[in-house]
Amino acid sequence: MNKVIFVFVLALSLVYQSFAQSENPNEIFKDDPIGRSAPNTITTAVPFLMIAPDSRAGGMGDAGAATSPDVNSMHWNPSKYMFCENEMGVAISYTPWLRQLVPDMNIGHIVGYYKLDAENTLAASLTYFSLGSITFTDIVGSTIRDFTPNEFSIDFAYSRLLGKKFSGAVAVRYIHSNLTGGISNSGAESHPGNSVAADVAFFYKSDNIKLAGMNSNLMWGLNISNIGNKMSYTSNDLRYFLPTNFRMGIAYSLELDEYNKLMLTVDMNKLLVPTPPVYRKDTAGWVYDDNGNYVIDYGKDPNISVPAALFSSWTDAPGTNSPFAQDGSPSVFREEFAEIQWSIGLEYWYSNVFALRAGYFNEHQYKGNRKYFSMGAGLKLNVFGLDFAYLIPTSQQHPLQNTLRFTLTFDIAGLNEEGS
Repeated sequence: MNKVIFVFVLALSLVYQSFAQSENPNEIFKDDPIGRSAPNTITTAVPFLMIAPDSRAGGMGDAGAATSPDVNSMHWNPSKYMFCENEMGVAISYTPWLRQLVPDMNIGHIVGYYKLDAENTLAASLTYFSLGSITFTDIVGSTIRDFTPNEFSIDFAYSRLLGKKFSGAVAVRYIHSNLTGGISNSGAESHPGNSVAADVAFFYKSDNIKLAGMNSNLMWGLNISNIGNKMSYTSNDLRYFLPTNFRMGIAYSLELDEYNKLMLTVDMNKLLVPTPPVYRKDTAGWVYDDNGNYVIDYGKDPNISVPAALFSSWTDAPGTNSPFAQDGSPSVFREEFAEIQWSIGLEYWYSNVFALRAGYFNEHQYKGNRKYFSMGAGLKLNVFGLDFAYLIPTSQQHPLQNTLRFTLTFDIAGLNEEGS
C-alpha cells in the first residue's frame, strides 16, 4: 500500500495510528531530549464527532450548550429539546471539508425531534463524514483498488422535563469508522472501527427576568458526550479513546424591544481522555521497566479504562512544558486548564425573522492551537429556516476556512398548518 496515501488519509481524519505501534511511545515528541517538545495535544479516534454539524452554532464560535433550544440541539445538548417552541422539527446541514485541498470531502447531518407530550421528547440524528476518494497501490505503484473512506454516527435521544425550568436527557450513539477498506500492512489486518457511546445532558432556563423594564432569560447547559468503548482498527489490539467530552455553557438573552433580541453565550469544553505523559529517555534511547513498558517521568499511564479516564483526565497532565511549569517545576493545574477550549458567541434577531451571529473559538497553542472568528446569518419563515456560517482562522490553517456552511430547518407543525 502506498504509505504516502495512507498517511494522508489518516491526517485528513486527524487521528489514528492504526497499523503498527511506533517504537517511540509518543512519536510527535521524538526530537525533544526529555521525550516531547512543547505541544502536547490530545488525540482520539473519530474526532468528526466534535465538529459542529450546524451553521447556527458554527456562526457563534461553536457555542451551543446553553443557547436557546432549536432542532440542532442533539449535538450540543439534547436536554434542550424540552424547551423547543415547536412540536416537531427537522434540519439538514452540509459542511464542505478541506475544500481548498480536495473537492469531495464533506460532512452531512440530518436531525429531527418530536414532542410526545409536555414532559417527554424524542430525537434522532445521522452524521456522515466522507473523506473523498483515494487509490490504494502496491509497493511498485500498481493500483489495488479505489476506496472512499467514511465515518458515520447514528444518534437517539430521550429528553424529559425534570422541573418547570429544568430538563435532562440521555442519548445513545452508534459509531462506524471505515478508513482503510480492509487493507493489510506489515502483517496487521485492518477493519472498520465500531463503537457505542452515550451522552448525559442537563439544561436550565429561567423564567422571564426583568432588566431595566426588558424581558431577559438566563440559560445553563451541561453535556457529557461520547462516553463509550475504545475503538480498534487493526488485529494488533491497539485501541483508541473516543472523544469523550465535557461541555458546559451559560447564555443570557435580552429582548431589547418588540422587534430586537440579543443573546450572549459562553461555552467551555474539555476532553475526558488521558493526556500524553512524558516518557523517560536517556542517551541510549527510551527507558523500559522490568515488564517492558515505557517508564513515565511526568504524568500518568494513559492505558486506563474509560470510566477511570472520566475522573483522572482532570489531573493527569504532565505540566512540564515551559508555559505550564512554575520555577522549573511541573504545574499540572496550568496544563489541565490549558486543555479547556473556550467559545463565545453573540446572536441578534430582528422580528424573529432575520439573525446575525458572530463568535470566537480559542484553544491553547500547545493543545491544538485552533483559534478563529466566525460569523453567520439566519432567516426564519413560517415553515422553514436557512442558516449560514463562515470561519476566519487567526492562528493557523483550518479545514473550514473560506468555506460557506449552511443548514436548512423545517417546522413540521407549521407545514401541517400551511397545508390545512
